[in-house]
Amino acid sequence: MRIADIKCFAVLIGDRNQLIVKVETDTGLVGWGEAGLVARLRAVQGAIEHFRDFLIGQDPFQTNHLWQDMYRSQYFEGGRVLSAAISAIDIALLDIKGKALGVPVYQLLGGKCRDVVPTFASLRAASVDEAVALGREVQKAGWKCIRLLPPDMKKGAPFEPWDWQVEMAAWSVALRRELGPGVCLGMELHHRLSVAEVGSFCQRLPAGTLDFLEEPIRSESPDAYQMLRGMTDVPFAVGEEFSSKWQFLPFVERGLMQYARLDVCNIGGLTEAMKVAGQCEAHYVDMMPHNPFGPICLAASIHFSAAVPNLSWLECRETPGERLVRLKSAIFARRPELDGPVYKIPDQPGLGIEIDEAALSKAEGCKYLEPIHPYRQDGSRANY
Repeated sequence: MRIADIKCFAVLIGDRNQLIVKVETDTGLVGWGEAGLVARLRAVQGAIEHFRDFLIGQDPFQTNHLWQDMYRSQYFEGGRVLSAAISAIDIALLDIKGKALGVPVYQLLGGKCRDVVPTFASLRAASVDEAVALGREVQKAGWKCIRLLPPDMKKGAPFEPWDWQVEMAAWSVALRRELGPGVCLGMELHHRLSVAEVGSFCQRLPAGTLDFLEEPIRSESPDAYQMLRGMTDVPFAVGEEFSSKWQFLPFVERGLMQYARLDVCNIGGLTEAMKVAGQCEAHYVDMMPHNPFGPICLAASIHFSAAVPNLSWLECRETPGERLVRLKSAIFARRPELDGPVYKIPDQPGLGIEIDEAALSKAEGCKYLEPIHPYRQDGSRANY
């Protein structure tokens, strides 16, 4: 069996573009992958076209070798664009291998460590009262871990980090009061704050309010995280921006994260994800995979979550109150199913995803969807 072609499909599904990648073989067997760098899909497509030129004719079973070939085939290794391209191809290759061998992908990763995959719910609201009402609904539906998302930024309106952190601290306190001590409650700060602002945010919280802070500051500087780590005892959930095991390494070894927000569609696929999970296991860091994209990312994340021993919860974007429709489309004839607060683990060969290629060929093409470029009242830029 040899790789015959690699094709990209940039389509708009619901509220988000998705870059779906198809790897074809000379036997007719195909695999599907997804790239996660949704705001820069055209750059990822270009990288995949480069990889395609030397991957055609190679053995799709040699996933470790092909990963190394893609990563090390240029002088300037790594980076989020290249790792997102590698991710999509790597996931598709494992889909092919599973189908060829007649086993689900989790078997290729060492087998299942659990029977179902537990998830955490996400709350996005426009007011504290709405957040509390949604939290009550999600708790009633069975979720034991709930994350508060920041309200959507408004295009054309200024964003002041200091005012925002004061408001989000009040929301967090109100949610904890409503949900009680039995729920694991987290807050997504979306790296919008500085070290000083996060420190102030945490000082506004009574002890026991939050069980984790997600992406409190930007991730470029482990030393900045070291400084912040000394200012609060709230566990950190970090890593959705990381594109390699090398980026994870200082955060894991220096105790700067307690939950790893690894993204299988950006880290370099399942091949690299399993290596990061091993690093984390050795340092008692739990995996909390980032999973906000399409059904292919969801399926790959479920197989990963099934196979690793050190899983906390997988991100779920189908919880009550979610308005996202990026997981529902005629393109996906079969996709993973949510059963209350857990995902069933697919037992079909490969990822367990079935693509309707006729529907895919008719799907609306990728739209130019640029994230908001927030600015402060003084005209300077703020973090998105």
